[in-house]
Amino acid sequence: MEQINKSPALAYSLSVIVAMLLLIVPWPMPFLIVAPDWVILSLIYWALATPEAAGVGKAWLVGLLVDVLTGQLMGQYAFTYAATVFLCVKQHKRIRNFPIIQQSLVIFLILLFARLLIFWLERIDHQVMPLYFWLPVLTGSIVWPVVYTVLRKVRLS
Repeated sequence: MEQINKSPALAYSLSVIVAMLLLIVPWPMPFLIVAPDWVILSLIYWALATPEAAGVGKAWLVGLLVDVLTGQLMGQYAFTYAATVFLCVKQHKRIRNFPIIQQSLVIFLILLFARLLIFWLERIDHQVMPLYFWLPVLTGSIVWPVVYTVLRKVRLS
């Protein structure tokens, strides 16, 4: 029988810190272009697994930290992460009952929503978005089963 982690807050914090580290690691350029947003995948997992522990306010704070880490427009990731977690918390009962492949499709739509928000916010600065801007949506949905499995083991250990 699996023992449930007594401290989901610790597991949540550690997984978000590791995701932030993966975000700022100097990856080679081909991987950097297609790398998924590890932080949002982690936030989505926690919003689906323990919605009471992963709230919109925490996602906002994590987003502010990511804004500072990446040097983006202040509040860009904060708004995107908060809106995404809000959506996931509202639909968590439905999404987490899907098989993992169907979850990946839903995660694709959620990541697309988040990327559209980032696109809209970055267009405020009149930046032109290259086509590869959208690749993390695809790679994020592809790696979702791995992220789900790893974070589930962390949460249940």
